[in-house]
Amino acid sequence: MQFGIFTVGDLTANPTTGRTPTEHERITAMVAIARKAEEVGLDVFAAGEHHNPPFVPSSPTTMLGYIAAKTEHIILSTATTLITTNDPVKIAEDFAMLQHLSDGRVDLMLGRGNTGPVYPWFGQDVRQGIPLALENYALLRRLWREDVVDWEGQFRTPLQGFQSTPRPLDGVPPFVWHASIRSPEIAEQAAFYGDGFFANNIFWPREHYLQLIGLYRARFEHYGHGRADQAIVGLGGQVFMRTNSQEAVDEFRPYFDNAPVYGHGPSLEEFTERTPLTVGSPQQIIDRYAGMRDYFGDYQRQLFLMDHAGLPLKTVLEQLDILGGEVVPVLRKELAANRPAHVPEAPTHASLKAEAENGRLAASVARP
Repeated sequence: MQFGIFTVGDLTANPTTGRTPTEHERITAMVAIARKAEEVGLDVFAAGEHHNPPFVPSSPTTMLGYIAAKTEHIILSTATTLITTNDPVKIAEDFAMLQHLSDGRVDLMLGRGNTGPVYPWFGQDVRQGIPLALENYALLRRLWREDVVDWEGQFRTPLQGFQSTPRPLDGVPPFVWHASIRSPEIAEQAAFYGDGFFANNIFWPREHYLQLIGLYRARFEHYGHGRADQAIVGLGGQVFMRTNSQEAVDEFRPYFDNAPVYGHGPSLEEFTERTPLTVGSPQQIIDRYAGMRDYFGDYQRQLFLMDHAGLPLKTVLEQLDILGGEVVPVLRKELAANRPAHVPEAPTHASLKAEAENGRLAASVARP
């Protein structure tokens, strides 16, 4: 089971001081958060991609490349890479390069994005979001798996005898998670290819995400990749912790109430009841997230959003100390208990490389 954090990189005023960090401060804070995540023993750091205020991570691959040089063990991912408005050729090149720079410590989440105006900024039509996602990913897979590609589609110029460089590290493409908060077509796409499916799971009731995950699991089995409970599932979440639960609520409330995403809407109490947002003691976090398996089944990756809504860097680093020191070690044990042996762990570069080598060995033995 992988545990980590993801950031959307919002640039939000601290409601207790009224001060908004500069873009430079926010970007350097995200790097500090990634390094702290590794220090406290987390497995994954994921950065979002946004091209509009109030967000700063317009080039997550640049940031992850820098973080790769500052870390040794943590897996670097995106949350998400826009498969609709990025050229699949550039995605293939950028993430293969990241593989080499990080010694394989990289995967990515692909998504359509939730900001409609981004599409025309990059020459695309938002009404073509699903077809773009399907076609662009089909090309991306070929670019990583075939040395020379001839290709023609609807949304970009044809390719003739094209080879993307560098080639994937060890001939193994990065593992792909398809991220969605609302689109069954994306769950179907993930299942078709046997890729991972990441349910953001931070805004809506769990019943909504259960439908998407259930569809993905059923179709994963339908396409012959394994049993439904062997499908590769990731979940998002949101937490804020203090030793005393009332202290946590009192401290977090002004940030929640003024957050650009969900502020001025449902109350903190209503939101925590309806969504996985949990504000309280470490034990309350453990109890809430240990229960995710009872609802969604065994899964492979749990990421938390922790650096949003104007929370100062000092507070976020304190939260990571609690998460890594008190919460994740217990969750690892509880979610590992009674986990069926046939349910796989989240794929890594090492496991995918071993799988590919075993496949090549089996093929060579089978040849007459």
